[in-house]
This record gives sequence, structure tokens and C-alpha cells, in this order.
Amino acid sequence: MTFTRAGGMCARCEGRGTVSDVDLTQFFDDSKSLADGALTIPGYQPGGWNYRLYSESGFFDPNKPIRGFTEQERHDFLYREPARMKIAGINMTYEGLIPRVQKAFLSKDPEALQPHIRAFVDRAAIFTACPECGGSRLGEAARSCRIKGINIADACAMQISDLAEWVRGLGEPGVAPLLAKLQQTLDSFVEIGLGYLSLDRPSGTLSGGEAQRTKMIRQLGSSLTDVTYVFDEPTTGLHPHDVQRMNDLLLRLRDKGNTVLVVEHEPETIAIADRVVDLGPGGGAEGGAVCFEGTVDGLRTSDALTGRHLSYRAALKPETRKPAGSLEIRDATLHNLRDVSVSVPLGVLVVVTGVAGSGKSSLIHGSIPKGAGVVSIDQTPIRGSRRSNPATYTGLLDPIRTAFAKVNGVKPELFSANSAGACPNCAGNGVIYTDLAFMVSVETVCEECEGKRFQASVLEHKLAGRDISEVLAMSVNEALTFFGSGTANTPAAQKILARMADVGLGYITLGQPLTTLSGGERQRLKLAIQMGTEGAIYVLDEPTSGLHLADVQQLLELLDRLVDAGKSVIVIEHHLAVMAHADWIIDLGPGAGHDGGRIVFEGTPADLVAARSTLTGKHLAAYVGAGTSGA
Repeated sequence: MTFTRAGGMCARCEGRGTVSDVDLTQFFDDSKSLADGALTIPGYQPGGWNYRLYSESGFFDPNKPIRGFTEQERHDFLYREPARMKIAGINMTYEGLIPRVQKAFLSKDPEALQPHIRAFVDRAAIFTACPECGGSRLGEAARSCRIKGINIADACAMQISDLAEWVRGLGEPGVAPLLAKLQQTLDSFVEIGLGYLSLDRPSGTLSGGEAQRTKMIRQLGSSLTDVTYVFDEPTTGLHPHDVQRMNDLLLRLRDKGNTVLVVEHEPETIAIADRVVDLGPGGGAEGGAVCFEGTVDGLRTSDALTGRHLSYRAALKPETRKPAGSLEIRDATLHNLRDVSVSVPLGVLVVVTGVAGSGKSSLIHGSIPKGAGVVSIDQTPIRGSRRSNPATYTGLLDPIRTAFAKVNGVKPELFSANSAGACPNCAGNGVIYTDLAFMVSVETVCEECEGKRFQASVLEHKLAGRDISEVLAMSVNEALTFFGSGTANTPAAQKILARMADVGLGYITLGQPLTTLSGGERQRLKLAIQMGTEGAIYVLDEPTSGLHLADVQQLLELLDRLVDAGKSVIVIEHHLAVMAHADWIIDLGPGAGHDGGRIVFEGTPADLVAARSTLTGKHLAAYVGAGTSGA
């Protein structure tokens, strides 16, 4: 157990790898007493159990201003060791405020915290690498064991391609089978294009494509056959140079006697299929039908939307926009960046590209100076409960509720399933969750509201003949028409709906749970919200993820509208159509990990094609030189 987190974890940081310094002075008012509501820490509202634990502890006078505490009282308030006591007849454990906050908030993964708790943690604590283990999370016993001068923490911190070479040179006959298996696994990482990662990389920092390819590693060395594999857009996050390598891996799995099902929009991956099933003709309620089933050649000659766009190639712009200034990044060294300095043009469409792991996100997300007015839009999960939906997330529900309330002469709260109008039987969830202890919980539609989430009396109130549940069941496109005329005319709702339609989300329904949205849909929903802000510089991270070939053209038109409206748009992207449409390209490389981290090209797409000096340039030249321009 010495080399596991459980058996060999660092005692100082308890296996977290970080320690925190906490400053709570900004969250309590010294001039007030606890009885006056001195604390403003999340979960410590006056009258709540956390608050009562301190105010009724007996260690200090709750009516006394905190600044008047004696040294002992201040110590008991902030640092006292745990002590058992009774509060209102209930056994509770009292301890100082700082260790209590550390255990409640700071010992958890920050990414898993609710937004208001995360905001508190960001302000209250500074996390630094544990001085005892150096961030490795392992104890001294584990760190003291070495092979050729390398301990397990050093090995896990190596780039996987370097670790594979180190393992290859060990030559220990006593553990030859173990080394052979380890070598195979490490080589699979390199083969699948993830050799730039390290084994100690937190899984939460992996992109969607990296996470999916990591899951593939176990299957590559498997001797199983007659297995059905399902991959959901495995080329997500891959540079065109890496797509062929992914295709080879899919074919290898097939050739071992397995069935491989791939959900994909990438033309190069569609091209290797033995059989294609095309669904449509549209999205959401307009889809769900099989439009084509057959070979790739048959798809190309069919009238299906995918077939018509399969050979589409975006053309280089005859003229590119002129920059209106620049955003300076100087001497960037984050992660694998090698003292990178670059001037990012403003007032134009800039595409930052390069092979996966070359340093694109480190350069843009991690190195742009603070205060530059950047609005960053990525694919991270949208935080919210299972009650959250596009209407609540975008603020669209507010003007809708107001419109219903105005027409019916009632309070807006009635038209929220999270408030007064909620069905009492299911508490506005629309379903009943039954906990079956050791089994998976069962979800059943609420019999009282029939899944509509609202009380029957609320559904009697109509707007242009529709109740609130019927409105939330509309798609964005349907709602845009509904709220655009007649008694339902609501300009505030139209404005939000129009932005959602502009980013290609016209097919999603207003009331569908946010948890059902893909990464690309989440990013476009965030973009729809940010389009209403005053931010001058937009940064988008692979906005083509999840987009059909026919939707990419709509995305390019949207990006053009943003730039023409005076915005600066920086896109981290691998899609060749977006590169071809750019005004300026910044290409990082030449490889990944420590083989990348440098600017290998800056200029217009036409210059990149003419030079063909980088992997990106070669692929872009082949792309624009084949097929025709236009949709």
C-alpha cells in the first residue's frame, strides 16, 4: 500500500497535494456581534445551525462585538480544538471557525462546489503546493523508494512519451511481465496522441476528447473480440494531423473482430466507415428519422443534408480584415510554453491552432493579461441543479413569467416550477425519485402533474392560448415565432431567443434539463448569453464541437457578425473550415508537450497555405485545394 494514495499519502496535506492559507477577516465584521449577524460566510445565516453553534457555544458573549473579544475568546472563536456540546438539546461538535471552514469547503474539489461556494473559496483561500510532498500527494515512505534515481512521483510527473522510453530502458528480468504490460499501456498513450500528458495530470483538467481517448487505452490492449464499441465524437479536440491516427485505431478495433459504432461529424472519419446511418433531416423535434443508410459513396450522391455537405470545402477569403490594434502576450511560460511572446490582432477573427497539447489553451486561457476585457466561453459543464434548463439559465424565464402574470393578473412566482407554482407532489421536478438503497434510484413521472411540474390551477392561466408547461415544451424556433406577435409579443424574450437561434440552438426546447446538453451546445448557450454583454474580446474554445457540417457555415456567419459589430474574436480551433475563414492564424507546435510550446507561424491563412511550413499549413493547403468553395 506504500505507493497508493490510501497507504502512502502525505500526512501534511492528507493526499490533496495542496495546502491552503485562509483569511476570513473579510467575511466577518469586527464591529458587530454574532447576534447582530457578523458573519457573511455561505451557510452561516443568523438563526441557522452553523450560526447557533457559535453564538450558543458559551465560549464568548454572542452580544459582544468581535473586536472586543479577549485573546482567549478570539482563539476559541477562530481556532479552538473540537469539543462536544449540546445546542438546543442536540449533540454537536464545536471547533474554531477556520478549521471548520477548511473541512467543510477547502478539502473538497473546487470544481465540484456550487458557484456561490466556489466564489467564497476563491476569495477566502490561497492554495499552494504542499511543502512536505511538493504536490505529489505521497508520503516520505513512497518518495524514498527509487529506481535508477527516479521515485514514483518523478515518474508520474514525466511526459508519458519520456516515461515510455525510461521504462523501455529498465531491463529488470525479475519483473519483465509487469514491465511489458506497463510498456504496452504507455506506448498506447503515445500511439493515440496523448504522449504529451503526464500520469499525475488531474482527470478534471482533461478535455472531452482527451478523456475519451484515455478511456480507449484499456481497449487497445484487450484480447476480447466480438465486442461492440460506441464512440461519441472521438475526434473532438484533434488536429487534422491526429485524425488519421484515430481512424487507424478505430479500424484496428474493427479488424480484431469487433463492431465499432461512431457518432461523428468529421468527414475524414465518415469516409472510413463501412456503413453510414444518417439521421435528420433537422435537429430536435425536426429530426429523429433515418434519412440515409448505406455506403459512404451512396451518401455522397444522396439528397441527405450530410451527403450534400460531405465534400464541402470553405474557401480562403479573397481579402482579410485589417486589425484595429493588438493584445500583447509577453514571455508566457505556463505549462509547456517557451517564453512565448505574441501580438494577437484585435478587431478581426483570429484562429489559434496547433496539434493537441501544443499549448493553445495555455497561451490564450492562461497567459492573456488580466483586465484585458476578455469574455472566455468554453465547454465546461454548466453549474446548476437538475431543475435548471435553458430558460432559467439564460434569464429567458423572467420575461416569460412577467408576460403570463400581466395577462392573467397574478404574481409571476406562480409560473416558476421552483417557486409558488410548483406541483406539491413532486416539488416541481415533474418526476418522483425513489431511493432503492443499494440499487439505482428509480425515476417515475409524477401522476399528479403528469410531468408538467406545475399545479393544475397554474395551468389554467394562458398566454395566447398556451399554458406555461406548453411554452417550456417549445423549441427555441417555435418560441421565437410565438413571442413575436399577438398578445404573446414579448420583445425581451425575443431578444434572448434570437441570440439562441443565432448560435444554432433553434432546435433545443426551453425546458429541457441542462444536463442533456452536449459540450458544444453548452458552449453555444454560454455564447448566446455573452452576446448580450459589453465584452470587447471573445475567446471561444473549439466552438465546432458537436456541429454538423451544415451548421459550421452558420457558425462562421455568426463569428463574422460579431467581428463586424466591433468585437474581437479569438477561436481555439482545429476545424479547417474555420481556419480557412480566419483573418489571422497563430499556429503553435511543432509537436505536443515539450515538443511544442512555440509559435511556428503567424499570418493570414493564404500565407500559411503558401508556406506549407507547418503540419497545419500542409493540411490546410490540401483542404482548400480539394472540392469547391461554397455550401
